[in-house]
Amino acid sequence: MQQESSDLRDFVASMGQDRALRVEENLGEGFVRLRVAEAERRQAKHDIRCVEDAVIELLRNARDAGARHIYVATTREGDLRTTVVLDDGCGIPQDMQDRIFEARVTSKLESVHMDRWGVHGRGMALYSVRENAVSAQVMASGEGLGTAIRVVTDANALDERADQSTWPTLGADDDGQGHCTRGPHNIVRTCCEFALEERGTCEVYLGSPAEMAATARARVVPKTSSTDLLFMDDLSSLPVLERPRAAADAAELVRVCSELGLEMSERTAHRIIAGQIRPQRSVVAQLMHRAGGEAGAKGEVDLTRDRRGLRVSRGDLEEFSRQMERDFARLGDKYYLQLSADPKVRVGRGKITVTFELEESD
Repeated sequence: MQQESSDLRDFVASMGQDRALRVEENLGEGFVRLRVAEAERRQAKHDIRCVEDAVIELLRNARDAGARHIYVATTREGDLRTTVVLDDGCGIPQDMQDRIFEARVTSKLESVHMDRWGVHGRGMALYSVRENAVSAQVMASGEGLGTAIRVVTDANALDERADQSTWPTLGADDDGQGHCTRGPHNIVRTCCEFALEERGTCEVYLGSPAEMAATARARVVPKTSSTDLLFMDDLSSLPVLERPRAAADAAELVRVCSELGLEMSERTAHRIIAGQIRPQRSVVAQLMHRAGGEAGAKGEVDLTRDRRGLRVSRGDLEEFSRQMERDFARLGDKYYLQLSADPKVRVGRGKITVTFELEESD
């Protein structure tokens, strides 16, 4: 029986084939529309079945755009949830800001990303998000300016976890790799798991629109001087995450934030400027703080502690995981076993651990 890993190897091999066999249309500025067969080879592990799936796709999209900081603002009124993801990535050209939601449109022809959630870069993630949402649009972006995307979903059409306030519990392996051990698989946990997985690549911040606006205003950006801001008529020329900081008063802060998809009243804007709404720490920092507060100083999880020992590159670990999946196939065929996820390889002090997670039998 041919395994999923064989499909992935075939896909990776196809990256070296003639470009014309993979691209239906060159849209310019680095964007292409993939052929149907090429898009199908880039199938993700699962379709979007809940709000949390949509959030992880938006986070992966920001990461692949080179973002170092990602802000997730989410709120719910009645059955409608509004989620705004802002980042400081490479941004989207003006003429591509609606087309990125079309099927098979991607800028990742040569830079497909394989992570714990599957293959990313098939040109279907944002299309799937919009198909499952009431609306999805780029609120603000530009080349080199980062991006703000707002997605509105209906809980009657796209499920979400009932508990959206509980934070997960943080644990750590011998090699210092953090992971979430308990808690509902809600938006909070989705952001935490992504942030832990991408720790060192990008930081994730989560909160209400007002909290994300306050966090953006607290950003220290030395490149833009206060003198420059005094003579700036149009704040849209600034990077997305710098615009709330540049607002001169509450009225302008409301307008700037609204343009980014962060809706708030002028009274709330006054509270942000007065410092009554505090900036948020990254979700990893909050996880570490909560772990220390619950477990006490003795049991505090310290992800920054130096754990000297064997170090293996991520590329080698991924290749080893694929090899383990191929080897597992013989056992699976004999005993009718099926993996529910890629084998997890963890390197600790004096040991390498491989975990095979199995699908539950009927």
